[in-house]
Amino acid sequence: MCVKVTANASLAITDSNHFPLSILKHEFQINPKNCFLSAESGMYANGMTFSEIGNQIEDIYGAELSNETLSRITDKIIPLMEEWRNRRLEEVYAIVYLDGIRYNVRENEQVINKTVYFAVGIDLGGQKDVLGMWIAETETSKYWAKVLSDLRNRGVKDILIMTTDGLSGMKEAVEAIYPETELQGCVVHVIRNGMKYVSYKDLKEFSKDTKSIYQAPTEESARKGLNALKEKWSEKYPLAVNVWEKSFDRISTMYQFTPEIRKLIYTTNPIESFNMQLRRKTKNRDVLPNDTAIFKLLYLAVVEIKKKWVMKVKDWNQILQQLKVHFGERVSKYL
Repeated sequence: MCVKVTANASLAITDSNHFPLSILKHEFQINPKNCFLSAESGMYANGMTFSEIGNQIEDIYGAELSNETLSRITDKIIPLMEEWRNRRLEEVYAIVYLDGIRYNVRENEQVINKTVYFAVGIDLGGQKDVLGMWIAETETSKYWAKVLSDLRNRGVKDILIMTTDGLSGMKEAVEAIYPETELQGCVVHVIRNGMKYVSYKDLKEFSKDTKSIYQAPTEESARKGLNALKEKWSEKYPLAVNVWEKSFDRISTMYQFTPEIRKLIYTTNPIESFNMQLRRKTKNRDVLPNDTAIFKLLYLAVVEIKKKWVMKVKDWNQILQQLKVHFGERVSKYL
């Protein structure tokens, strides 16, 4: 196979009946028209820098490609990325998790810290999907209203439960765009934030006492657990206790649900696991040149990660019946 790359990153390829063994080994989807794009996109999505990709392609194809040329080649996925970002979604999602990852981006000759927010949804079939990604420098109710309006404009009529990490302005935005949605704060983040103010020697005991709050069967018993925590620890660790006091209303939504549903919503772990996979695939990028580069990199990584999302949520049939009982027609009319 002979490959030539023109100045504008278009590809001139002469077909061959045999492809390098290393391509087959990495399971890149190759065809004569887009072999470079497929191979490079796969490597890019799995965390390789342009320099590393260039070296790999030179070893495989014998072609020398500059970082600029490789960037132009990956630009060819931008239409696919935009189509994905604007695609129609399901009319209703049982649960939507919202969380973000920070990246350094070069802008106006400065390096700026930006957050990319992701929404991961579980539909009524129990399947996970990445609903969208958005870049923001600040968190405000106006910004979140824009994000939620994007979901609504793409067909999402209802979200039963939304789980977030106490994002500033989110409550007001949800009330404006999805007023019937139950908003649940992430308990794991409250646990972590509280422990920051507790000395190591007391961590085990303090952690055990907080379980009487977030593992309580009812909101009433959870409040008793909170009062017990205050009585025991407020003098020694007032800041840690204050974290739980300030966060209680935000996390108390879960007490109205069954243990099976509560297990799904009391933490943003499903999206944190997704974020961890993204971080592994992007760890070599200290600074990205612009917002487009962020979106290209993350879109390709999302495509790779989603290939493994083939199983529905464990015990979903039981959970769906519980959601149907709790939310009534909001669920049944879509089944």
